[in-house]
Amino acid sequence: MLHKSDMASAAVQVESETPARAASLLRGLRDAGRAIVDYALPPRCPACGIIVAGDRQFCLACWQSLDFLDGPACARCSIPLPRALAGADLHCGACVANPPPFDGAPAAVAYGPAARTVALRLKYGRRLGHARLMARLMARPLTTLADGGEALLVPIPLHRRRLWSRGFNQAALVADELTRLTGAPHDHHLLLRARATASLRGKSRREREKIVAGAFALAPDAKARAAGRHLILIDDVHASGATLRAAARALRRSGAVRVSALSWARVVPEALMTGNIFDFATLDSDISDQIMTG
Repeated sequence: MLHKSDMASAAVQVESETPARAASLLRGLRDAGRAIVDYALPPRCPACGIIVAGDRQFCLACWQSLDFLDGPACARCSIPLPRALAGADLHCGACVANPPPFDGAPAAVAYGPAARTVALRLKYGRRLGHARLMARLMARPLTTLADGGEALLVPIPLHRRRLWSRGFNQAALVADELTRLTGAPHDHHLLLRARATASLRGKSRREREKIVAGAFALAPDAKARAAGRHLILIDDVHASGATLRAAARALRRSGAVRVSALSWARVVPEALMTGNIFDFATLDSDISDQIMTG
């Protein structure tokens, strides 16, 4: 027979082992469930769709096709300057002639076939998980851009009609994921879309600037919320930059100490990034609505 002390000791041991056994059982059930789901719906490359090892992972070919924009760049607009020395505080000719209203506008990758497909599948194909993938690659340039300051992420807003029709703002989803990954706070309502704008597709630079002029406004209490902050605009695609410049001008009126921008992909001229040939006049953050189900 067990003595009372032995019985108490055995009971304590059982109680201590029960949570561990339960946790182990839950892990086993999760692993089994994931295996079943992966068998029925295997994870696929977000760019080309072939089966890959895990969720939100590129296949080797698509990964190698991405042009990461982490080399020397203009200190003002972040356009790549491949012939410049790393760390040099240089400005491109365009920024010398007409400085943009933001202090740095890096992007994770150059706008090419893989980056374009990811952006369009999020925006028009409702692949909302792609926001996490984009944010994961944007986190590094964000950390460099924020540089320990009081950064506040401000997604480019949609007009309410477009938000109602689409059901979500892709820039806001990316900002949410960046906050989760880096801890940098976001404010979805500091910047407002004051009026709907026509598509910028196919317009000249002057026409695009005219279309987005005055399209953004500040929230009534924006100055209090932006005081002492480094505001970082978040967008999916940086093409001509007309939308980012208009938004940055509005944010400048908030009294923030600094305004910058960060995008998933940036259209880069052929001379600066080989294999990435796109016409600035046909692209912008406000690419005309289209359906993409692939």
